[in-house]
Amino acid sequence: MLDANTIVIFLSAAILLALAPGPDNLFVLAQAVQNGSRAGFAVTCGLCTGLFGHTAAVTCGVAALIQTSAMAFTLLKGIGAAYLFYLAWQAFRAGVTHASTRVNATPSMGRLYRRGIIMNISNPKVSFFFLAFLPQFADPARGSVSLQLLLLGGLFLLATIVVFGGISLTAGHLGNRARQSARVQQIINCLTGTLFAGLAIKLALTRQ
Repeated sequence: MLDANTIVIFLSAAILLALAPGPDNLFVLAQAVQNGSRAGFAVTCGLCTGLFGHTAAVTCGVAALIQTSAMAFTLLKGIGAAYLFYLAWQAFRAGVTHASTRVNATPSMGRLYRRGIIMNISNPKVSFFFLAFLPQFADPARGSVSLQLLLLGGLFLLATIVVFGGISLTAGHLGNRARQSARVQQIINCLTGTLFAGLAIKLALTRQ
């Protein structure tokens, strides 16, 4: 079982990593600014579901298979990049919405949740990171390594929820005020589309 010192060190590292600018927190930021705090929370839940999947993959050794298979790596990142380009296209073509129609224009929570899952699962680098990061804090002398890896994944997920939840609240509040202006809405849509396209290109150019 994990000791208190390991838990404190791991949580501290996990929080710092969640705060560091990256595809996932930028994705949450963009969705919260464009669609509100609830959208950011929905995406966060999806991303965390993906993190749980990566934890399970590392525990079962699937991540190691993806790391050694060029075809699996290319297929996974291709799916992720294509989906991000699709979201970029949607953002670019999004029109200005008024308060009376904004509820209907905002994607459903279920759809945003699925976006988070796809965004996270389709990034093979997350599996590689977990494969390199989690085992450093596991010790066979403390019992089942698989159980320790699952617990560490759960702690990382908790840190992610706290940090990304804060991002959602802050960005959603700022976005709500900014969306009162049609001009600002257009700028937000353009910046969101550019961000998604940039993340797609970055993922597409990622190498093993």
